[in-house]
Amino acid sequence: MADTIEKNVTRGGQFLVKETKCEDIFTPEDFSEEQLMMRDSVKEFVDKELWAHKDRFEKKDYAYTQETMKKAGDLGLLGVAVPEAYGGLGMGFVSTMLVCDYISGATGSFSTAFGAHTGIGTMPITLYGTEEQKQKYVPKLASGEWFGAYCLTEPGAGSDANSGKTKAVLSEDGTHYKITGQKMWISNAGFCSVFIVFARIGDDKNITGFILENTADNGISMGEEEHKLGIRASSTRQVFFSETKVPVENMLSERGNGFKIAMNALNVGRIKLAAACLDAQRRVISGSVQYANERIQFNTAISQFGAIRAKLAEMATSCYAGESASYRAAKDIEDRITAREAEGSSHQEAELKGVEEYAIECSILKVAVSEDIQNCADEGIQIFGGMGFSEDTPMESAWRDARIARIYEGTNEINRMLSVGMLIKKAMKGHVDLLGPASKVQEELMGIPSFDTPDYSELFAEEKEMIGKLKKAFLMVAGGAVQKYGPDLDSHQQLLMAASDILIEIYMAESTILRTEKLAKKEGEAKVQEQIAMAKLYLYKAVDIVTQKGKESVISFAEGDEQRMMLMGLRRFTKYTNMPNIVGLREIITSKLVAENAYCF
Repeated sequence: MADTIEKNVTRGGQFLVKETKCEDIFTPEDFSEEQLMMRDSVKEFVDKELWAHKDRFEKKDYAYTQETMKKAGDLGLLGVAVPEAYGGLGMGFVSTMLVCDYISGATGSFSTAFGAHTGIGTMPITLYGTEEQKQKYVPKLASGEWFGAYCLTEPGAGSDANSGKTKAVLSEDGTHYKITGQKMWISNAGFCSVFIVFARIGDDKNITGFILENTADNGISMGEEEHKLGIRASSTRQVFFSETKVPVENMLSERGNGFKIAMNALNVGRIKLAAACLDAQRRVISGSVQYANERIQFNTAISQFGAIRAKLAEMATSCYAGESASYRAAKDIEDRITAREAEGSSHQEAELKGVEEYAIECSILKVAVSEDIQNCADEGIQIFGGMGFSEDTPMESAWRDARIARIYEGTNEINRMLSVGMLIKKAMKGHVDLLGPASKVQEELMGIPSFDTPDYSELFAEEKEMIGKLKKAFLMVAGGAVQKYGPDLDSHQQLLMAASDILIEIYMAESTILRTEKLAKKEGEAKVQEQIAMAKLYLYKAVDIVTQKGKESVISFAEGDEQRMMLMGLRRFTKYTNMPNIVGLREIITSKLVAENAYCF
C-alpha cells in the first residue's frame, strides 16, 4: 500500500530533495466554490459575533467566550473535521484548515477555545476512540452541547510531556481507575464537560490517555482563572484530580499509548495553529494600511513615507508566504489521507498516518507563521505609534494574543529541533533519500563551478535555481554536522536550531514561488506583479537567513580546510547572478496595499 501511495503523493520532507512543479501544489487560489462559501459564512460569524464584541474578550468575559462557542456549534463550525457518522460535517483537511484560519483572526481568546475544543479536545476521541466512545462523546462535542479540554501539561512536565506524575490506579474490583494529580494551563477548563486526561499506570514507561467526564463530586477541583498576558477570555485553569474515578472502558486507545496520542494530536494542532495565525495577520495588515492612509503628518498620509511602506510590504509578504506554505501542506495531507482510504484504511488510520507523514512540515509551519504574526502585530503597533500602545486600538491586544502562539503546541525551540530530527530519522528509515543528494553536494564542492551565464528569461528561472542551491546549502551544513556528531547531534541544540532555520526558509520560500508561478500561468504575469514581487522579496530575505545560519553552523563545527571549503560552498549556494531591487519590490507591493486600503492578496 505504501508504494502505491508514494507514486501518487510526495512524502513528508521530500520537498528538500525533489523538485516540485507548481501544477502539483494546492494554493489559496484553488479553493472551490463550496470552500469559498464556507469561508464567507465563517467571516460573517466572526465579524458579527467576535470582532464586533472584541472588548468583551479583552475584559475577561469568559461567559461570552462560552456563548460564542455555543453559537459556533449551532452553525456546525465545531464539527467541520468530525465525520458525518458522528454528527459532524466530515470536511476534507483543506476545508478544516480554511475554517480554522478565518475563525481565528478576531481574537485569540476565541481561537484558543475553538482550537482546544475541536483539536485536542475532540480529535483524540475521533482518531483513537472505540466505536462506543465515539458514538457516546463525539456528537455532543461536534454540536457544542458539550465542550472538551485536554489535560497533559503539569508543573513538572511541559515540553517533557511524558514525565508527568499524575497516577491512574486500577480499583480492586477492576471496574475503574482512580486518577490523582495536578494539571496546569488547561484551556476551556472553566466550562468543559469532558477532559482528555493523561496519567501513568504503575511504573509504565509511557503515559495513558483517558476520557473523563467533568461531573460533580468526583474528586475534581480547579484553581482560579489564570491572569495572562493575552488570550484573556480563554478559560485557563489548573485542574486537580483526587482519586477521580474513570471507568475502565474510558481508557483511550491502549495502555501506555498516551504519549503517542499526545504527539500525534500536536502534529495536527501545529498546522492548525499556523492556519489560526493567518487571518490575524490579514486583519493587522488591513488595520495598519487603513490607519496609515488616514494618519496625516507633515501634510502627508504616513502611508506615503518609505519607512512605513517598507513595514507594510514586509508584513504582507510574510502573510502571503504563510498562506502559500500552509495550504500547500494541508492539501498534501488531504491527498495522503484520500490515498490511504482508497487503499482500504479506516478514516481514523488514514488521518493519523496522513498527518504523521507531514509532521516535519507541521513543525515548520508552526514556527514560521507563529513568529510572523508576532512580528506583524509588533509592526502594527509601530505604524499606529502611540495609539498602537493604547487599548483603544486593536493592535496591542493582537500583539498580546500573538505571543502565546510561539509557546503552545510545543515551543518553537522544540519544534525547530523536531523538524531536523524527524528529517534525519526519515532518512535513516529510507523514507527520504538525503544521503545520495548530500554526496552529490560534496562532489560539487570539490569540483570547479560552472562560469556559464544561464538563461533566466523565464519567470522565476533564477529564483528556482536559487531554491535548489539553498537545498544544497542545507544538505552541506546538516550533512557536515551529522558526519561530525552522528547520534550525538541531538545534544548540539544550537546547530539543530540553525539547520532548522535553513529548512524553514527553504519550504516557505519555495511554497511562495510555486504559488505565484501557478497564479502567473493562470492569470498572466502582468496581472500578478505584486505577488511576483512578494515571492522575490521573501526569497531574498530567506537567502540572508540561510547565509547567516549556515555560516554560524560551519564555523562552529568545522575547522581548517574543511571549514574553508564549506564557507566557499555556502557563498556559491547563496549567490545571486542578478540581485533584486528590494526597495523597488517593496514599492510594488505597498502601492497595491495602499490603493486597496487592505490586505488584498
